Amino acid sequence: MSKSALKRPIVFVGMMGSGKSAVGSATAKILGVPFVDCDKEIEASAGMSISGIFSEYGETRFREAEARVLSRVLNGPPAIIAAGGGTFMNGRNRDEIGKHSVSVWLKVAPDTLWQRVKSKTTRPLLKTADPYGTLLQLLREREPIYARATLTVCCGQGHSVQTTAKRVAERLLDASADFDIF
Repeated sequence: MSKSALKRPIVFVGMMGSGKSAVGSATAKILGVPFVDCDKEIEASAGMSISGIFSEYGETRFREAEARVLSRVLNGPPAIIAAGGGTFMNGRNRDEIGKHSVSVWLKVAPDTLWQRVKSKTTRPLLKTADPYGTLLQLLREREPIYARATLTVCCGQGHSVQTTAKRVAERLLDASADFDIF
């Protein structure tokens, strides 16, 4: 199933805990293409964790850094890119993703997302009095925007990273002619 070259980037979008990094990396391995994690790129550029950036500089500064990193990786060599959960919510980011790449929404049920993120202390947006309620609110706000992605892959509980990555790779290969992917 391996392809040697992407013609354009593939950007994974979706909620925190949807598997963008894990599934993106596994999909890149299946297809034999590069992988870039935007959150890791932001952390490397800032020299601190995402949580540290949020607490030290606030969400607005983080979103500015996120947009800069996204632009850089979209204009670099084509790769599979894991975008942060809020990246696609910004209209300019969404336009840039739409112009330069194919977006893939990893759609996951709320309870599965909660199971994946509830014990993580590295999710700054969930540092509230009601983290589950916050997650549900974010999901309600974001789902209509995520639905604008080029492709949607439903995944969740009972789907391993590898199984989901194979499904995504198959969808990309099937859609290649329509979206000039390979």
